[in-house]
Amino acid sequence: MEPIVNVAERVGISADDLELYGKYKAKLTEEYLESLKDKPDGKLILVTAINPTPAGEGKTTTSVGLGQAFGRLGKKAVIALREPSLGPCFGIKGGAAGGGYAQVVPMEELNLHFTGDFHAVTSANNLLAALLDNHIQQGNELRIDTRQVVWKRCMDMNDRVLRNVVVGLGSKMDGVVREDHFVITVASEIMAILCLAEDMNDLKERLSRIIVAYNYEGQPVTAADLQAVGAMAALLKDAMKPNLIQTLEHTPALVHGGPFANIAHGCNSVRATRAALKMADYCITEAGFGADLGAEKFFDIKCRMAGLAPDAAVLVATIRALKYNGGVAKEELNGENLDALKKGIVNLEKHIENLQKYGVPVIVTLNSFVTDTQAEIDFVREFCEKRNCEFALSEVWARGGEGGIALAQKVLQVLDQAGKNGFHVLYEDTLSLEEKIHRVAAEIYGAGSVSFAPAAKRQLQKLTELGFGNLPVCMAKNQYSLSDDPRLLGRPRGFEITVREVYVSAGAGFVVALTGDVMTMPGLSRKPAAYGIDVDEKGVITGLF
Repeated sequence: MEPIVNVAERVGISADDLELYGKYKAKLTEEYLESLKDKPDGKLILVTAINPTPAGEGKTTTSVGLGQAFGRLGKKAVIALREPSLGPCFGIKGGAAGGGYAQVVPMEELNLHFTGDFHAVTSANNLLAALLDNHIQQGNELRIDTRQVVWKRCMDMNDRVLRNVVVGLGSKMDGVVREDHFVITVASEIMAILCLAEDMNDLKERLSRIIVAYNYEGQPVTAADLQAVGAMAALLKDAMKPNLIQTLEHTPALVHGGPFANIAHGCNSVRATRAALKMADYCITEAGFGADLGAEKFFDIKCRMAGLAPDAAVLVATIRALKYNGGVAKEELNGENLDALKKGIVNLEKHIENLQKYGVPVIVTLNSFVTDTQAEIDFVREFCEKRNCEFALSEVWARGGEGGIALAQKVLQVLDQAGKNGFHVLYEDTLSLEEKIHRVAAEIYGAGSVSFAPAAKRQLQKLTELGFGNLPVCMAKNQYSLSDDPRLLGRPRGFEITVREVYVSAGAGFVVALTGDVMTMPGLSRKPAAYGIDVDEKGVITGLF
């Protein structure tokens, strides 16, 4: 690693524009962010992927490697990524720093406490929860119906036993007894607000709109009603500033914010993306999980709200993952199997079609494995070219930026040949919430119908009556399948999507629809990654991945 001040200098950032967190991490100052406003935007490149499988895809690895490849070609590029959550680091998924020779560093610090942004979000969330319960305890002047408290506490760890809890047990001085709940920090509305807010004024305005409960008359009670906004903003003041680190080849990377894509909107902060667009000629960003979740929310929520128009989309796949979608067991993926590849490539096909619906040029890249055969690579290449999208092989895991030059050149070619930016969102604001959910389910997932649980129908009606019908929808769905059933691999068709709950994130500015059995507080697996993590007497951490 180079000192972060040296990395910053390459993109015109002086030491005075940084707030240092040691030698290798820094935050951009508010003064520097303000100075960028009049600069022209570079090109915005989204990296997304097929549905994740145990075989691996490598979306972050590709994002980092592509940024490094631009550097090797003499192009000025900045990468904009999400921060990893502690939950997956100690759970099953692992961290989010890339891999091989295409990583952002310092990896261990990024995957653990980093600059404290997630802790700030957790503290602000739980301060609001504490003020809410204290208001009820101190006489409940706002007439909050304790059966209609919707604000949940949070922590950045997978802990299933906290999904449903009872608080206030003990004496009268210990609070009012009621049912309560926890979500993981990355599913908190405050995380979404942090990632969508433009500045401190916008942050405070969004925080003020958070609905924490409903009163006995059924009217919403907000964070502003609880006089919580100023204190919450104070906790989030530094977390608002994007973090600057570097890749293994010293490409600048802004890593900021981290909502999950399966239960939240899955994108890094608007502030970081906008800063990267001003700092460089090319901003490479990513959206979480598969394109059915991350890319859809990037387009329909983040781009809609921030006025962003992506210039190209890179769709990451692996031959191993496509064969897994074709029915091959994980243990048997190393052998050539064109029949399974032909069956499983329909998952890639659906994602290509989905991205093209947004008017964005698509470049498919295969994240290379040594077990891939030339016949398999050729089949995928021909498949993509027949569907009017470009193709490039990526070897960034093994070769770093050098292994991404073919992909970078293909992206540059697409950008040079593109005419007027044709990006558009999937649905209009004026559609009803139910119609928006139907549109995403049918157009992006391939569903034949949508079933709404009785509670979800009531919630949709109430939210519409309260004036939230014009908001975009944030679909919470499992990441492993285009459907809401993780067992349906490939390209399922005509299935039914079940919406069991709907609620509004009024501060973030979207309505969340929970489908299937997706949880906003994940649990740990039988053998969590935490079992393999350790630190030696010199402070060297092992087992993080």
